[in-house]
Amino acid sequence: RATAPAAGAMKMVAPWTRFYSNSCCLCCHVRTGTILLGVWYLVINAVVLLVLLSALADPDQYHFSSSELGGDFEFMDDANMCIAIAISLLMILICAMATYGAYKQRAAWIIPFFCYQIFDFALNTLVAVTVLVYPNSIQEYIRQLPPNFPYRDDIMSVNPTCLVLIILLFISIILTFKGYLISCVWNCYRYINGRNSSDVLVYVTSNDTTVLLP
Repeated sequence: RATAPAAGAMKMVAPWTRFYSNSCCLCCHVRTGTILLGVWYLVINAVVLLVLLSALADPDQYHFSSSELGGDFEFMDDANMCIAIAISLLMILICAMATYGAYKQRAAWIIPFFCYQIFDFALNTLVAVTVLVYPNSIQEYIRQLPPNFPYRDDIMSVNPTCLVLIILLFISIILTFKGYLISCVWNCYRYINGRNSSDVLVYVTSNDTTVLLP
């Protein structure tokens, strides 16, 4: 004879809700937040791609003479331009995959975007460590800027210690915000992955029968 599934099996339908929050800023779901984040990055990289393609098609429009830059400096050659375009195309692909994966609830499609977030966070952390370990590098970098760079003299007049603290505070705010976005995407990945796993578990449990021999 066939027996009904165990009564306690349905309690495992949504175990992921006990371990982390599935909501993000503005009280929206992490899945919705990931879709919005993916679309935002997609728009930004699309704009950057359009600017790069325009610069590649009309180099004179983005040409800066040595007198304008205050020294021998080349804005961007064709090789660097092609590399930047390739990176923009890759970023558009990654952002589109994350948006599609969150919308269609396919967790694997979100992983490349999450890896990019981790890489970007690591780079910003490295910048913060560099500023903290080598505070004089900021002054050296500012001195290398063109003389007509906006607010260059005002920045140079700021006390070096205060300038380092301001930059570290600014980078800390950025890192906090980026860390929050990383947690939102990670929670979305866990939510979708847990939801898909529980759906398979409920399907298998509801279709399982036990045959008892007389």
